[in-house]
Amino acid sequence: MDYRLLRDGRALVVATPLKRVRGLGAAHHGTETFWRQRLTAVANVPLVIFLIWFVVRNAGASYNDVKACLASPVVAVLMLALIWSGAIHMRIGLREIIEDYLHNKLCKTASLMLATFFAALVGIASTLAIVKISFGG
Repeated sequence: MDYRLLRDGRALVVATPLKRVRGLGAAHHGTETFWRQRLTAVANVPLVIFLIWFVVRNAGASYNDVKACLASPVVAVLMLALIWSGAIHMRIGLREIIEDYLHNKLCKTASLMLATFFAALVGIASTLAIVKISFGG
């Protein structure tokens, strides 16, 4: 913030509303996280509908039939999109809960790290599984 001194020595804060807004709130993330969470929520709607369709379509099918269906490029890409969108959405949600309800700095930091690693682990393991199936493994 810009501080200007008045003639009597008092400080005058000179900041436009935009400059105050750029403080980005207590977490210093602004609206980026808000929009990312909304974007992943909207993306998850058709992806979960696809997942439900996939499960219903393959209910009672043999292992090899399901594996062949997952090997389809369109199905694999949609599954990967669901996995990553879900993992990102999960991480954002966990982060919001941890930041709101944990007040001990050490516990909060450790929990944020664990939540991030867990979401990344879920995303990476699921991606490897889909890629392996897609390439006939």
